[in-house]
Amino acid sequence: MSRFVTYSPAYTLVPTYECFNRCTYCNFRVDPGQDSWLTISQAKKILHSLHGQNICEILILSGEVHPQSPRRQAWLQRIYDLCELALSLGFLPHTNAGLLSFTEMETLKSVNVSMGLMLEQITPKLLETVHHHAPSKVPKLRLQQLEWAGKLKIPFTTGLLLGIGETPDDWWETLEAIAKIHDQWGHIQEVILQPHSLGHQQSFVTSSFNLSQLPKIVAQARNILPKSITLQIPPNLILESSCLVNCLEAGARDLGGIGPKDEVNPDYSHPILQRLVKFMQSQEWYLVPRLPIYPQYDSWLSLSLKQAVKNWRNQER
Repeated sequence: MSRFVTYSPAYTLVPTYECFNRCTYCNFRVDPGQDSWLTISQAKKILHSLHGQNICEILILSGEVHPQSPRRQAWLQRIYDLCELALSLGFLPHTNAGLLSFTEMETLKSVNVSMGLMLEQITPKLLETVHHHAPSKVPKLRLQQLEWAGKLKIPFTTGLLLGIGETPDDWWETLEAIAKIHDQWGHIQEVILQPHSLGHQQSFVTSSFNLSQLPKIVAQARNILPKSITLQIPPNLILESSCLVNCLEAGARDLGGIGPKDEVNPDYSHPILQRLVKFMQSQEWYLVPRLPIYPQYDSWLSLSLKQAVKNWRNQER
């Protein structure tokens, strides 16, 4: 068994926190019109400051502007421009901006080495509870986006959010849906298993996900999903070191992006990398950096994106 675990040295840029969805567990969003968008000049200063810090991935993580809003096109253009800027400064962009149209995904494909969208759970019953005021969380719409990503040959990350009112049967059904789509298109790089963790902003009254269940879920996910899909777990949300190790033993092999701040879970800081490396070594696991695109997908990229990735691959050697 390989004892190597990967992570992405990453920094998150947020074009806007505003979002027309109102998921009751969210600790990220603000109401539409209550946030000033990240400007290109602000982003340029941030990105310049990251040089020399071994950061590769720039995660463009955005709240969603309503598809019918007159500001939607400007929002998409801002995301595109931020990706283009990151590329021009030598970074590799990965965008997760919620539900997108086929055309919007096609547009962003040209300036991203990979993209993502959390499936969360495909049970429609959550539309009556935590997703009651979240129109873009309709399961068939999110499944459609995974399909479109496959058709467009976009290396993709998706995942489950655990502990928002679903059942274990819902977990397996969601994982099976991911496996089915991947079997057709072969484009899903990673599946994240993310435990819901209480935050200061949410209105959803519940307890945090019971982490003792997580290793068993990892093991079952490993049985359901094709071996080509890497299982990812977020170390900042797994507060017991023994649970983290048990998840690795069960089949998880990636810890996701590790950077200054987890924007989705701002109450939970990312671990200090040096301490994490040392802990992992003490357990005979070896943490190594990776790019936001896995090598088997390099051939899907445009010539310019291939070159950007090649520059980083050469540094890895």
